[in-house]
Amino acid sequence: MKIDILAFGAHPDDVELSCGGTLIKEINNGKTVGIIDLTKGELGTRGTAQTRAVEANNAASILGVSFRKNINFLDGFIVNDKAHKLEVVKLIRQYQPEIVLCNAVDDRHIDHGAASKLVSDACFLSGLVKIETKSIDFEVVQSPWRPKSIYHYIQWKPLNPDFVVDISEHIDQKMESVLAYSTQFYNPNSQAPETPISSKNFVDSVRYRAADLGRLTGVSYAEGFNVERFPAIDSLFDLK
Repeated sequence: MKIDILAFGAHPDDVELSCGGTLIKEINNGKTVGIIDLTKGELGTRGTAQTRAVEANNAASILGVSFRKNINFLDGFIVNDKAHKLEVVKLIRQYQPEIVLCNAVDDRHIDHGAASKLVSDACFLSGLVKIETKSIDFEVVQSPWRPKSIYHYIQWKPLNPDFVVDISEHIDQKMESVLAYSTQFYNPNSQAPETPISSKNFVDSVRYRAADLGRLTGVSYAEGFNVERFPAIDSLFDLK
C-alpha cells in the first residue's frame, strides 16, 4: 500500500497535538495518510497502555487516516540502533510515503529527540539498495524507498518553524482528536495525579500556539515544521 504521508510519533497523541490539523487538511485534499506510533506510552502517569490504545484508535477515526499502527518500542527507552532503524525501514518501504512527518528535533521528553533522529536516519537507510529487508506482514523482500521530504513537527519547546501550514478550517477537528485522549488531558473530574499535560492551561496552549503561529503568518490557525533541507519553490508568488 503506497501512501502520500506517513506520520511517526514517539507516543500516541504526539501526532494529534503537533500536526493533526495538517493531516486533516491533506486528507480533505485527497491525500492518503498513515500514522505509526513507536511506543504505547506505557510509562505515562495517567491511564494505561490499554486505555491509550483505545484513545489512539478513536483519535485516528477523528483524523480520518487510512491506518494507524503501533510497533511497540519501549516507552522512555527509544534507541537509535540497527535493530530499531531496520524496523522503521521496513515500514517506510512498505508504505512508500512521499513525505514523512516525525517528532521535534529537540524537546522536553527524551523520546521525542531520539525518535526524530531514528526516523530521519531510517529514511536515509531505506533508500540504500544493499540493505535487504522483508515486509512485516508478507515476508517478501522489499524494494528500496526514500521519501522526498522529512518534516519535523514542533512539540513542547517553542522552536522557530521553517514553515507553517494554515489549518484554520480544521482547528476544531484537531482539538477533538487531541481530546480523544481523555485519560491524558484536562478532566476536572479525574482523580489521577496531575502532570505537565493534564492542566487546562496545557489544552488551551495547544489551540493558542496554533493561533499564535497563525497570527504571525496572517491566518487564523497554523502548525509549524522544521526542515532538513532547504525547501524550493517555483515562484515567489507561491509564498503566502
